[in-house]
Amino acid sequence: MMMDGQRLDLWLYYTRLAKTRGLCAAFIRKGRVRINGQRTHKTHARLRPGDIVSFASPHRQGEVCIWRVMQLGERRGPAREAALLYERIEEKTANF
Repeated sequence: MMMDGQRLDLWLYYTRLAKTRGLCAAFIRKGRVRINGQRTHKTHARLRPGDIVSFASPHRQGEVCIWRVMQLGERRGPAREAALLYERIEEKTANF
């Protein structure tokens, strides 16, 4: 774990957003993730505790997830461990 933050793709992988880090990276490169309101295509963007990550859910059509980074990950562990990495601020259905 680095003191200057953690790569976005790695953190999302640790949160169990997708089954592989490559799928997390592809999700980011499509521009589907925002950090503190700013859209990013960079898989290497740095996250720090307190940052807000928002994205359209890859699992539920039309749902937007907004998470606060609570801590940086050290490994891809079980779901209970992954849930400690973030706090759900909001999950809502987008009106498209």
